[in-house]
This record gives sequence, C-alpha cells and structure tokens, in this order.
Amino acid sequence: MGLLSEVYEFCDCSHGHEKLKKYKQLQTVEIKVRMDCEGCERIVKKSVQGMKGVTQVEVDRKLSKLTVIGYVDPNKVLHRVRHRTRKKADLWPYVPYDVVPHPYAPEAYDKKAPPGYVRNVLEDPEASALARASSTEVKYTTAFSDDNPNACVVM
Repeated sequence: MGLLSEVYEFCDCSHGHEKLKKYKQLQTVEIKVRMDCEGCERIVKKSVQGMKGVTQVEVDRKLSKLTVIGYVDPNKVLHRVRHRTRKKADLWPYVPYDVVPHPYAPEAYDKKAPPGYVRNVLEDPEASALARASSTEVKYTTAFSDDNPNACVVM
C-alpha cells in the first residue's frame, strides 16, 4: 500500500489547504419547560425535532422535562426552545436525591422539584456549603444510624 499512498499524496491538490472539522459529541440535554396539556407537549417536541444533529426527543409532561439526545450544543437547544415556544425554559436543575450527601439541607431541598429529585448543589460552590457535611458531622450522624452495624443502640 505504500505505492498507492504516495500516488495519492502526489495527486492531492488540497494538501496545504486542509480544513479540520470539529465534530460535536453525542450529548443528552435536559430542559425544564412547563407543559400543561398535550398541545404544549407537541409544540415543545416539534420545536427541537427538526434541529440539525438531534437524534432523539423525549417529553415528560408530568415532570415538565424535555430530553434531547444528539450532536447538539445545549445552549442552542435551550435558545431554540425559548424562541419557538415562547415559554420560560431552563436547563434541568435537579438530580436524584441519592447523589447529594444531604438532600434535605436548605439549599438542596426544593418544594417545586419532582418526587425523588433535589437541586444540584454539587456544581454550585456557594449553595453547597450547607449541603456538604464535615467529617465530624458525618461521624456523629453515622454513630446513631440504622445502617451502621457498629452504631450506638442508646436511643
């Protein structure tokens, strides 16, 4: 194959003018959009379905959540949803409560969050001060925990 590659390089006219393309990575973009009825759900879904790079669109009206999977930029998807639907839309601010060390801390707990979800305080250092525990707090809380086999039984 050495001869073929040399012939190809000799005949290639665009040798000095190569333009490298950056390919976007496959991403999952989750957006919070308020949807009251099936019409709202359809409008939100159609707003991003025709977008270049979108491979899959899922809408969960109960959670007010739009999930877009594809080779897209999250900010462009968010802008398109806001522009096309004229609704207030934000990136999904919640994570499952199992991920956060203290899900019922004042900064993490949100009454508006869907069941089983809390605010993502791990990404925001200012808000996560109360949601993260120090080592002494962890020692005292696990001392009386039912999950700890060596826990104190005096309760």
